[in-house]
Amino acid sequence: MSAELLPLFLTALALGLLGGGHCIGMCGGLMGALTMSIPAEQRKGWTLWRILLGYNLGRISSYAAAGALVGSLGWLAQDLGLGVVLRTVAGLLMIAMGLYLANWWSGLTRIERAGRGLWRHLEPHARKLLPVTSAPRALALGALWGWLPCGLVYSTLIWASSHGDGALSAGLMLTFGLGTLPTLLATGLFAERMLVFLRNRRVRVTAALLVILFGIWTLPGPHKAWLMGHGSQGAAAMETPEEQPHHH
Repeated sequence: MSAELLPLFLTALALGLLGGGHCIGMCGGLMGALTMSIPAEQRKGWTLWRILLGYNLGRISSYAAAGALVGSLGWLAQDLGLGVVLRTVAGLLMIAMGLYLANWWSGLTRIERAGRGLWRHLEPHARKLLPVTSAPRALALGALWGWLPCGLVYSTLIWASSHGDGALSAGLMLTFGLGTLPTLLATGLFAERMLVFLRNRRVRVTAALLVILFGIWTLPGPHKAWLMGHGSQGAAAMETPEEQPHHH
């Protein structure tokens, strides 16, 4: 991996980790239900781990597929000169996500409603896979649950696609999904303790502020260079091609 891409992948991983509180709210109940649907004799040891891993790998594969799809559209947007617009939307969604994590503003739930139409068609198929009795069945269920309407996923997806590369977007969404893995695995195994930790006010506000700062950083403009103290020359260097003036 090149030095230029490493910060992007670290950011995607951090977004998955920081969004743990939201993951608990959206998928924590599903993980609990999944665990309880496993026959009692299989709800222990390596069998439980295989099923939980299968579910989460299916979910993460859906994120990667969405990243490839939307990233291809992001490439088209870049080609049409709309890269700045895409980055602006991504930054605003990140800020909205941070406000939502801290319980300061819940406007992001309106965006989640946009995905409910698709989910209505997928949910019946997901329910047919319960109870989960094998890792392949868990993998299929996870692949469907990955399309559950989620503001955190949508925000990260728009950010990943704003780079205008379908393969890169898929990789970033895969990394983001891996970032959510510790929280959701722990939810399946130690649900009550994890809920207490992630509902702690300080934990939620700290995560929210970090996501908001990243959203501000994502927004196009000279503020990134100002924050780094590089002056006007740095501002020009950090602009995207769409933001830079064209000289004839």
